[in-house]
Amino acid sequence: MDEQKQIRAITLWGAFWNFVLVVLKFAAGILGNSHVLIADAVHSLSDFLTDIVVLVGARYWTQPADDEHPFGHGKIEALVTIFVGLALMVTGGKLVYDAVLTLRAMLISPETLSSTVPGVLALETAIASIVIKETLYQVTSKVGQRCHSSAVIANAWHHRTDALSSIPAGIAVACVLWLGPSYAFLDPAGTIVVSFMIFYAAWMIVYPCIGTLLDAGVSAENIEKIREIVLSCPPASEPHKIRTRSLGASGLEVDLHIRVNGDMTVRESHALSHQIEKSLFESDLRIVDVIIHIEPIKEPPESAKE
Repeated sequence: MDEQKQIRAITLWGAFWNFVLVVLKFAAGILGNSHVLIADAVHSLSDFLTDIVVLVGARYWTQPADDEHPFGHGKIEALVTIFVGLALMVTGGKLVYDAVLTLRAMLISPETLSSTVPGVLALETAIASIVIKETLYQVTSKVGQRCHSSAVIANAWHHRTDALSSIPAGIAVACVLWLGPSYAFLDPAGTIVVSFMIFYAAWMIVYPCIGTLLDAGVSAENIEKIREIVLSCPPASEPHKIRTRSLGASGLEVDLHIRVNGDMTVRESHALSHQIEKSLFESDLRIVDVIIHIEPIKEPPESAKE
């Protein structure tokens, strides 16, 4: 199965379960009188919507290069990933806003506490959500890593944040059921905890993709790995001015300078360049384009020779 089909299959599967959870959580939140579960349902709804965005985006970022886009369409994936992260941030902001309003109402009218006690159905739904969404995270994350897709990995984390958000939701509901109406404030308080977890996950999703769109280079560790690969192809020496940039889902572009014996022929230099390119392409860095500038080894000055 090619990458696009794998991405489509796992995202459709995730969308199905997200839709099921949206319906269950809203129903259980309303029938079970749980604000935190309704808030969690909104989170699942954002998961469902981002599944749709990933499905649409994958059709484009997996397209091959063409005359107008000679480096491919891989950066569309970064845009989709950022959208997923921003959707999470908006969701978190809405949840905090609603929770603060609920807490404020409880402080102003303490008598409302007894009317906000959640039911057992809310607790059962929260537990089911944790199991389903953590399973979706595990499966989706594996597909994302196998296809080297930041958008699919981001979507996997969207699943996990939903699972994590259901933990404080379940704890809040359980505490209120166990301790009684006077602890009903734990329900909206749990929502605020959920929201901060969502904000953190969103930032971790968005930050790397901003670097991709701004042509940020790879880590110093990977630069060193590129240098070692070049040096493994004698007579290449002194790899320097190594520059890299991400092409998104397409892979990585590298350009660098090397030094060789000034007496090498053009044919020999050309063959060496191809050898280096082949070694870089075969590495685990997902390099798809290499530009090599060849320079002669610097001769020592005449005074040094004497």
